[in-house]
Amino acid sequence: MTKPALRVSPGSARARWMALLCGWLAVAGLPSGARADAEAGKAKAQVCVACHGPMGNSTSPDYPILAGQTARYLYLELKDFKEGRRGDPRMSPMAANLSREDMQDLADYFAAQKLVAVPYQADGASIDAGRAKSAEVLCTMCHLGGFSGQNEIPRVAGQQYQYIVKQLQDFRSHTRTNDAGNMASVTRNLSDEDIHNLAAYINNLQ
Repeated sequence: MTKPALRVSPGSARARWMALLCGWLAVAGLPSGARADAEAGKAKAQVCVACHGPMGNSTSPDYPILAGQTARYLYLELKDFKEGRRGDPRMSPMAANLSREDMQDLADYFAAQKLVAVPYQADGASIDAGRAKSAEVLCTMCHLGGFSGQNEIPRVAGQQYQYIVKQLQDFRSHTRTNDAGNMASVTRNLSDEDIHNLAAYINNLQ
C-alpha cells in the first residue's frame, strides 16, 4: 500500500524558510577575527552627531537611532553604503571614504551606547493592530522577541516611528534591496495601514 504523502502547512513551511534565511544571513559577509576599538569609534563618531544625535540617540524622525544597535548590522550597513548596495544622498558620501577599520570602530562604539527611545504617541488600537500583524508575518523569527535584533538583523524596538515607516515602504517598493530579499518578501502584501500600525507597535516597545 502506498503511504499517503506528508502534508506540510504553508505556515510551517514559511516559518522554516524564514529561520533558514535568518541563519544564513547571520554568517554571510561578516568580518572575521577583527576587534573594533570603541574609543577610536567615539572620536570618529563626532561627525555623526549632527544627524544621529549625541551617542547615536537621534531626536529627528528622519534619522535612525544608532545607540544600542547590533554591531554587525551597523558594520554591514556602512559597508553597503560605501559599496553602493544601499543608497542615500546623505549617508553614501559619508561612508565613501571609510576604511574597514573605521566602520568596525564606529559599529562597536554605537552598539555600546545606551538606547534612549523616542516614543511616538500612537493610539492603543494601532499598537494592538501592529502587534497582531507582527505575529502574522513572523517578524520575531529574525528580529527576536522584543525586536531586540541579533547579529546583522537590526534592533528596531524604540526606533523612530517615521524611520520605520520609510524603511518598510522602501523594502515594499524595492527601493531598498540590500537584505537578500527577505524584507521584500515580508512587506510585499503589507498595506499602508499595516505599515503604520507595525511602526507604532515597534516604536513603543521599550
